[in-house]
Formats: sequence, structure tokens, C-alpha cells
Amino acid sequence: MTTRRAILAGAAALGASLPLVRTRAATVMPVNGGTLRVSVDQAAGVLNPLLTRVNPEYLVSELLYSGLTRLRPDMTAEPDLAESWSADPDLTTWTFKLRSGLLFHDGSPCTSRDVEASFHTMLDPKTGSAARSNCGPIKDVIAADTTTVVFHLTGAYADLPVALAYTNAKIIPASIASGDMSVLARSANGTGPFKLVSFEPERQIVVERNPHYWDPSRPHVDRVEVLVYPDPTAEASALIAGDIDLIASVQPQQFGRLRTADGVTALRVPSGQFLNVNMACDAKPFDDMRVRQALALTVDRQAMVGFVAQGYGTPGNDTPLSPAYHFYRDLPLKGRNIPAARKLLAEAGYPNGIDLTLIASTDPGTRTQLAVAMREMAKEAGFRITVQTMPHATYLAQVWKKGNFYVGFYNMQATADAIFSLLYTSSAAWPETRWNNTKFDALIAKARVTTDEAQRKDLYGQAQMLMNQEVPSVIPVFFDLLAARRSYVEGYALHPRGAVFLLDQLWLGAKAPRRG
Repeated sequence: MTTRRAILAGAAALGASLPLVRTRAATVMPVNGGTLRVSVDQAAGVLNPLLTRVNPEYLVSELLYSGLTRLRPDMTAEPDLAESWSADPDLTTWTFKLRSGLLFHDGSPCTSRDVEASFHTMLDPKTGSAARSNCGPIKDVIAADTTTVVFHLTGAYADLPVALAYTNAKIIPASIASGDMSVLARSANGTGPFKLVSFEPERQIVVERNPHYWDPSRPHVDRVEVLVYPDPTAEASALIAGDIDLIASVQPQQFGRLRTADGVTALRVPSGQFLNVNMACDAKPFDDMRVRQALALTVDRQAMVGFVAQGYGTPGNDTPLSPAYHFYRDLPLKGRNIPAARKLLAEAGYPNGIDLTLIASTDPGTRTQLAVAMREMAKEAGFRITVQTMPHATYLAQVWKKGNFYVGFYNMQATADAIFSLLYTSSAAWPETRWNNTKFDALIAKARVTTDEAQRKDLYGQAQMLMNQEVPSVIPVFFDLLAARRSYVEGYALHPRGAVFLLDQLWLGAKAPRRG
């Protein structure tokens, strides 16, 4: 009898041998050439692909670097530098075969030694890469020969090919990975579809077609200019005027305007992207679970969707899994209950209410909107919240992963394990809440090495129930992803992951302005 594990391994190898699937019908032939101007809402300040943190940085990293796999819109893995993969029956040893003739931008060969060195650097805690906790339970990576890489895991893990498509799991030259990583702060040497021309993170980043890319049919455009537009109104106006071709992420306030603009196609897709109110569970007052539970009960979640997401989203229930995730558990949605919130706050030692300062970055603007809504909704229960806003660069430097009460913003991840391991386990890459719940950790660890579908669903369901009850962070709303393009931009579709863009697959139609 064929086991599910054998099917998983066989399907991975079979899927890896298939050509890339185009999003357009085969009868539509891409047009090559031209310059794409794409706008982002904040600076792409980090160029090192192992350390990128926000969507504009992920976009630039994807242009310049490649991983072993890439993430399809249906959240399955497709080949990138690896042309095929397979696993042993226990799913603890995975073998990836690289394409032959891979080259870095400087013309040097990319081999399994570069893959080995890249992953050793990612897995080194000193590097500080989020890939360390989000690429699966990797024990070691070994270059078996020039084109063969073997991953030894600490336990069975069926999601490895998908996990290796993580945003920070990019391959860099071994000479850099094992040497001076600082050179990646201002320069790039990857195997991606484009090469770096100029890097002005606050204004513009320019890349050009990589003639040595492993797929000679891509990219279709010759050049991409990534333009920073911190003002969403000005950004939308630029698209309507034809000064830019694509907005990577549209704010809800601008979506209606763009949807009715001539020559513009508005894009929308459901996602697991969310805002959360992070609370330091190891510091007063949030070390008392009753304070966290009380705050959660002040939120009108349906109203949050209308106010913060402008109706382009769904209510959240204090877990990071939306219905877009495979192992989502449909728990009863928390309702607003002010008497219960007051009672919990009094039991926690705050019968006369509590004063708090909630910090929100100005990027994206929905963070501030959520903070203001939280302030107003929680007031009646005795939470006296002062909202403090700050520029995003200041927030990243002074608050992110350090503060006790602030608004976070995260994309959908490829798997349930990935989002839990990114933010909520004790060994998370970004342990913002410092929840450190051993029962939760055990559930995630067991689900990670379980191959039985029903058992994994139960384990992840228990984990969601635990989060819903103990509230390490309040997650009141999930966003649909919104973007917009000029109508002549062909072959582009929004990816529900949010941090995946696949700009190498789009092209400019006949009516596109020819720049550069």
C-alpha cells in the first residue's frame, strides 16, 4: 500500500520536473523589452537578502536573488535553483538537485557549495536571519557533489520544499557567506532574474535584466525601477497619470479611486495578512493573562474590518491563521463584551482602569488607524490608551521586538508552521510577545514532524485554541491584498503571500510607454 509520505515525496519530485506554469493562456505570447516602474510605500533599506524584513525589501531581494524553490500562488513549491527534490521514507533527509550551469551575476558558478554555505550562515544565530526559524527543522546542509544538496532534519517535515521558498532563504556566494557579509549592505551578487544598477533606498532602486539567468525566456522586461512613494495619494495619482506602471500594495483608501480610473486595473485577493497588537507577556501589566483577555474583549471585530480595512478584509480571532490557511480552525468569533472586560481588569488588580501607551509606525497607515480604533473601543472598559506614532525607520530601530505594547504588521506565510515559528514560539525568529508558552511550543513542534493530515489538523487546531484563549497578541483583522496596475501590464497577478511578487513573469503590452 502506498503511504502518504511516499506520495508527498514523489509528488515533490514530479512537481519539480514540470515547467513553470504561466498565469496566462499559452496562446498569449509575452512581449520582451521595456522598463517597468513599480512603486512601493517605504524605503527598501536592507539589501542583504538574508536580513530583509519588509515588503519592498522582499521585492528587491526577489529581483536579485534566487532560492532553491519559489512559492506558487496556491502556496505550493515550484523549482527555482533546484530542478527536482526527493525525500527518504521518514521525511528526515531531503535531496535537492540543482540546475546545471547556474551563474552568479559576476559570472562565477553557483554550486551546491554556495547553497551549503548560505544555509549555514542563515542557521547561525549570530546572523539574525528570520530564515533560521522558518525554513524547517534543519540540522545540517551538506553539498554531496557540485549539483546535489542534502538536508538532514531533526525530525520528519513534509513542508520542507515550501519552507525553503521563504523570503530570506536566498543563495549567496560561499565566499561572502563565509567571509565579509557587510558587502551585501550596498551591493548584490545573486542568481536572480535581474542585476543591481543603483541603490538609493529612500528614493529609487534600479535593476536590469540578468543575461545569465537560468531561464533564458525570462525576465521579459529589460529594466525595473523601484520607486518609493510614502504618500499613498501621490502614488495613486502617479499611476493614474501613467508615471508608474504598477503599485505593489495599495492602501484601502485609494482602492476605490483606482478601481474606476481609466487605463487602470485594480487587483484584489484574500490573504492572511494581518495587523496585531503585541503585548509583552513577560512584563507588567501583560504578564497577567487577564489584562490581555480583557483588551481582546473590547474589540468590535466586524467594525475593525470596516474602519481599518475599509471593508477589504475579514475579522480576526487572535490567531494568525485566516481561512486562507490550510490548517485554519473556525473558532467562535469573539464578541465585544465590556462588562466581562471590566471584570477581568479588576481581577488583575486594576479596578480603576489602566494607563497604557500604544506605539504605531506610520507605515502602513493602517497601523495608526488600528491603534486609534483600539484606543476608542477599549476606553469604556477602563483602558486609557495613549497612541504614539513614529516613522517606520524609528519604529524598527527602537520598538520592534523591544517594545511592550505596539502594533505589528505581517504577511501571510506559506504554512501554519511558518507563521507560528516566525512570531509565537519561544524560539521564534521575531518573538515580539515573549509569550514563551511551553504547551504551545510542544503542539507546534509535534505538528511539524507529523505526517498524518488529520493529526496535524488537530494539533494546529489546539494551538489556535490556546492562542485564542491566552491572547499573546490581539489580531482583530485580516486584509485582502490590494494592488493596481496600468492595463498594459500583462501576466501579473497578486500573490496571497504578500511578500512574493514574481515580476520576472510579467511583460509590458503594446500600449506601454517605452522607457530607457
